[in-house]
Amino acid sequence: MVNFGKRLVADQIQEWKGYYINYKLMKKRVKQYVHQTQAGGQDHYQVLKEFSRMLDDQIEKIVLFLLEQQGLLASRLQKLGEQREILLEQPDISQVCQLREAYRAVGQDLLKLLRFTDYYVTTRANHPYSQLQQVFKHVGIGAVVGALSRNLADLDHQGSCLSIYDQPSIPLKDPVIEQINASVDRLTHSTNFLQFIGQHALIAQEDIPSAAEDIVDDHRYHFMSLLLNLANTFLYMVNTYIIVPTADDYSMSLGAAATVCGVIIGSMAVAQVFSSVYFSAWSNKSYFRPLVFSSIMLFMGNLLYALAYDLNSIAVLLIGRLLCGLGSARAVNRRYISDCVPLKIRLQASAGFVSASALGMACGPAIAGLLQTNFKLYLLTFNQNTLPGWVMAVAWIMYLFWLCISFKEPMHDTEEGHTALDADAGSMNNERLENGLLQPMLLSSGSKEKQDEDGDQDFDDSEEASEESRGPATSIASAYRLLTPSVKVQLLIYFMLKYAMEILLSESSVITTLYFSWSTSTVAIFLAILGLTVLPVNAIVGSYLTNMLEDRQILLASEIILLVGIILSFHVTRPYSVPQYVCSALITFVSAEVLEGVNLSLLSRVMSSRLARGTYNGGLLSTEAGTLARVVADGTITLAGYLGEDRLLNVTLLPSLLICLASIIATFFTYNTLY
Repeated sequence: MVNFGKRLVADQIQEWKGYYINYKLMKKRVKQYVHQTQAGGQDHYQVLKEFSRMLDDQIEKIVLFLLEQQGLLASRLQKLGEQREILLEQPDISQVCQLREAYRAVGQDLLKLLRFTDYYVTTRANHPYSQLQQVFKHVGIGAVVGALSRNLADLDHQGSCLSIYDQPSIPLKDPVIEQINASVDRLTHSTNFLQFIGQHALIAQEDIPSAAEDIVDDHRYHFMSLLLNLANTFLYMVNTYIIVPTADDYSMSLGAAATVCGVIIGSMAVAQVFSSVYFSAWSNKSYFRPLVFSSIMLFMGNLLYALAYDLNSIAVLLIGRLLCGLGSARAVNRRYISDCVPLKIRLQASAGFVSASALGMACGPAIAGLLQTNFKLYLLTFNQNTLPGWVMAVAWIMYLFWLCISFKEPMHDTEEGHTALDADAGSMNNERLENGLLQPMLLSSGSKEKQDEDGDQDFDDSEEASEESRGPATSIASAYRLLTPSVKVQLLIYFMLKYAMEILLSESSVITTLYFSWSTSTVAIFLAILGLTVLPVNAIVGSYLTNMLEDRQILLASEIILLVGIILSFHVTRPYSVPQYVCSALITFVSAEVLEGVNLSLLSRVMSSRLARGTYNGGLLSTEAGTLARVVADGTITLAGYLGEDRLLNVTLLPSLLICLASIIATFFTYNTLY
C-alpha cells in the first residue's frame, strides 16, 4: 500500500513540473516589475495588470490541467477500490487503516485543487468568456467526493452485513470531507453580491478553518441567538429613523425651534460614540448580558421620549434619546457573527446583518407615516410625536422577553480551551494539511529546496505570518497606529458619505415643510423610498459593476457623482422645486450607498489583520467614524438654524461640499494603493 502511494505521488510530481517552471518564470517577471516600480518605471497598478495578463495567457492550460487532475484522482480511487475488494475477502485491520488514510490523502489532494487566490478568481469567475467557468462546473469534483464518502463510510462499517445504503442517511463526519464540501460551497455559493453585501459589516471572513475551529464553532453557534442579534440590529435602526419625519414637529410642540430636530436626532448618535466601545469590550465576556442591558436602556429611552410631550420637557426628550444611544448593541451583534457563527454561513450572516440594517432604515420612517392619530388615554397623549416612542417601547419589551427565553450564551475562552485542546489532539493531521495548503500547491518536501536555488526567497509570507501572530489592538491609540494612509483616506470617505446622508435625512422634514409644505406622511413615504433603494443598488453594484470595473474606479466615480448630487441640492434658483430636491436627494443618497459598499469592501481587504478581531476592531473604527459624522451633521443643522430657516439648506450643504472635495483629492493621492 505504501509503495503504491509513493508511485502515485511520483507520477503526479512529474505532471506538476511543467507548471512549476511557468510559476518560477512569472515569479521572476514580478520581481522585475517590483524593481521597475521602485525605480519609478512602473506603478503598482501597472504591475498588477501586466501580471494578470500573464495569468490570463495560462488560464486555459490551467483549466485543462485541473480537469486532468480530477481524472488522475478518479484513477487513484479506482485502484484503491481494487485494494478494498481484496480487503473484503481477506480483512486486515492494519491494511484497513492504511487504506482509509490513502482515501483521505486523495481528499487532501482534491482540497488543494480547490484553493484559488481571491483576486484572480473573483475578478474572472463571472465573466462570460472566462475559462474559469469550466472550473465551477465541478461534476467531476462531486463524483470524487461521493466516491471518497462512500468508501470511507464502508471502511467505518467494516464487518457489517449491511450496506451504507441500508443505513439512515447520515452525513459522513470526516474532517477532510467536510473541508472539501466547505471549499466547494465557498466556490459555488459565495456570489459577488453576497460578498459585497457581507463586507458592509466589516466582519472577518477567514479561510477554511481547522477541525478544532469547526468544533468550537459548532458548540458556540445557535441559530435563534443569531436571529436575536439580527432582530436587535433591525429594531435599533427602526428606532433611529422612526422619529425623523416628526422630530421638527415634536421640538416645536415643546417650545423649541424646528431646527432643534438636529439635536434630538443627533443625541442618540452622541451616546453611541461611547456605547460602541463599552459594548465591544463587554462582548469579550458575554453576549447575553449586553443585549439585555441594551433592551432595557432602549425601553427606558423610548418611554421617556414618549412621556416628554405630557411633561412638556425638551430635557426629558433629549435624555430619552441619549438612553437609546447608550443601548446601541451593534458592536455586540457584529462580534457575535464574527466569533460564534461558523465560517460556512458567516458570509450569509454578515449579509443578513447589513440587510436587517437597511430594512430597519426603510421601515422606521414608514412606520412613522402610519402613526397619524391623536387621542388621550387618562393623562397620556398618543399622537404622531409620541407614538413612535410608545411603539418602540412595546417592541423592546417584547424583544427582551424573547431574548430571555431563547438566547443561548455561547462558550467563551476558558470553556473553549478544553474543547479546542481535545479537538487538536484528534486532528493533528488536518492541522498539517491546513498549514501545507498555505504553501504553493506544487511544492513537495523535495521541491521546497528548489525554491531557494536562485536566492529569491520571499519574505512577504513570513512577514504576514508574523503580523497575524500578534494579538489584536488593545486601545484606540494602538488601533490608530495600525492605520495606513489609504485606510485613513477610506475612513475619511466613510465620514464624508455618512455626513452627507445624515444632513439629507435629518433636515428633510424641515426643508420639505419650509419649501413644499409636505405633510408628515409625505415625508415618511419619501424617506422610506430612499431606504428601500439600499438593497437593489447594492445588488446592481455587487452583481454587475464589480465585474466590469475595479473597486477603486467605482469608488472615485461614486465620489464625483455624490459631489454632483450635493451641488444640485443647493438653493440657487427661485423657486426651489420639488423635482430639483427629489432628484438631487436620490443622486446623493444612491451614490452614497454605492460609495459606502465599495469603500467598506476595500477597507475590509486592506485593513491590518490585527483589526479583524478584538475590542478595537475595524468594525468599531468604521462605526465610530460614521457615528461622529452623524453627530457633527446633526449639530450643524441645529447651529445653522440660528442663521434662519431660509439659509438652512445652503449652510448645511456647504460643509458636505468641502468634505466631499477633500475626500476626492485624498483619493487621487492614494489611488495607486487601493486594490
